[in-house]
Amino acid sequence: MPYWAYITLIVLASYIVLSVLLYFLQDYIMFKPEKLPKDFLFHYDNQEIEEYNVETRDGAVINGLHFKTKNPKGIVFYLKGNSKSIKGWGKFAVDFTRHGYDVVMVDYRGFGKSTGRRTQKAVKRDLQIVYNQIKENVSEKYIILYGRSLGSGFATKLASMNNPRMLILDAPYYSLTKMAKKYIPFMPLSLLVKFPMPTYKWLQYVQCPVHIIHGTDDKLIPYKTSVKLSKIKPKLSRLYTVIGGGHKNLNTFESYHKMLDEIINTKPKPTDLKGSSMVPKKLQEKE
Repeated sequence: MPYWAYITLIVLASYIVLSVLLYFLQDYIMFKPEKLPKDFLFHYDNQEIEEYNVETRDGAVINGLHFKTKNPKGIVFYLKGNSKSIKGWGKFAVDFTRHGYDVVMVDYRGFGKSTGRRTQKAVKRDLQIVYNQIKENVSEKYIILYGRSLGSGFATKLASMNNPRMLILDAPYYSLTKMAKKYIPFMPLSLLVKFPMPTYKWLQYVQCPVHIIHGTDDKLIPYKTSVKLSKIKPKLSRLYTVIGGGHKNLNTFESYHKMLDEIINTKPKPTDLKGSSMVPKKLQEKE
């Protein structure tokens, strides 16, 4: 066998082995779940919570928490990131309950007390079931979808299929496939990635206001990602920039909390552009 053919076979074999490993190991690379015993008791200081379980048609159980307030203004369906469980993520509910909003959080399949085989289709279906249950008790005009990192894609998908009051994306990605190409551009990721999560495609069908929050020093998901996403539905979207913010520390910035306060508590009002530099002079004269 010629030397070049021998080298070609080695490269081809290595490529195939790497592809197979990537396909079967990506779940362990992408998700960092924390599993909790069935008898684990959730507790958060100064928070009223109710734990619940949702059974799915394929026999899985989705575990969640409902953080309650008196006379709530609305409810925030908070979709968390790819690590830990709602045991730790629950601490962020206070950022909404202190403003008078209830919060619902759930663990994805395989996280916390939730069970079931995790696929993109299954998780989307689970979250729609939870959304439907929220909708049975609360009008959609009072439902806010909040997606953090991994949860931003799922939140966008939900918003594209429903009519919530607004969609808030915290450190969102354009798509997980495109994000992975940044690290392994030579792999056929469109065929290998089980969770492509094309946020940019789903965002095209969202009809509610979209608020995007991102830190300028995010090393995992670059700030420019949110700039690109904000251009997909420019009339509905607004980009909020946390100067110096990273991927996991936005809640430590005062500016983040000011932004959140403005987003969820300020009623939108139309801007009168008459007399501004945006309105052509000839049009102003006609008026």
